[in-house]
Amino acid sequence: MSAYIDNLVVTGHGTIDGLGSHSWSSTNFDMNRRLPANMAFDFVRKSRINGLISLNSKSEHLNFFCVDHFNISHVNLTAPGNSPNTDGIKIGMSNNVKIRDSHIGSGDDCIAILSGKTNFDIHNITCGPGHGISAGSLGKHKEEKNVENVRVRDTVFTGTSDGIRFKTWESSVAEITVSGFLYENIKMVDVRHDIVSTSTRSIGDSHVQIRNVTFKNIWGTSRDKVAVNLQCSKSFPCKDIQLIDINLIHNGSDGPATALCEYVNGSARGKMFPPSCLN
Repeated sequence: MSAYIDNLVVTGHGTIDGLGSHSWSSTNFDMNRRLPANMAFDFVRKSRINGLISLNSKSEHLNFFCVDHFNISHVNLTAPGNSPNTDGIKIGMSNNVKIRDSHIGSGDDCIAILSGKTNFDIHNITCGPGHGISAGSLGKHKEEKNVENVRVRDTVFTGTSDGIRFKTWESSVAEITVSGFLYENIKMVDVRHDIVSTSTRSIGDSHVQIRNVTFKNIWGTSRDKVAVNLQCSKSFPCKDIQLIDINLIHNGSDGPATALCEYVNGSARGKMFPPSCLN
């Protein structure tokens, strides 16, 4: 772990191999046991990573907590699609982070955006296998903070379970806001769920407010018939959601792609397939 450092530079074309396969096996993997990341950065500022190759992490490849002004570029993070909890990049309580020009394939999220983050720019990423780029999970812990101003642009998802995803906890104890997100110029290739927002893992209503989110120029194929699935909280419905120029085709045999909305307010314009379900 690197902690409490300013102006750190990690560069070159070396490889870090976490040798995680033994830890992933069904007889050895314990959900309650915290496994190490290949690299972790806590309270690091004005720093960058460039050119790193990370393989077979026991847990996440790169873990960031309370970093500020951190640039990540030209990294290649790879673990098998069936390796549990091997997020490519996991970030919490951080500001002013740029991730660009990288390939991420994992058994969990390519990028996981956790609570308390502002001003993120994610650009030119190829993601797959994995669970896509996720905001969340959010709302589980009382001390969580808002997530604001995130841009994901010029990114390709290939063979992932999800593309763009918001994950919130039902019966959440934290009342936080997720706002100011832009997803633009996104290609989906054989993705199971292209655009999805769900509450998970409990019984009750989420207290996470999702608002001011734009999905613009998103195209490709969906393995699931419901290509756009926006299920939000009854108590804190999603607001100011914009769909602009969406073209998602179901590549199965059970009919054309559809969209499903629950407790969502917003608008749609431009080319729109599947037809919008927004009110």
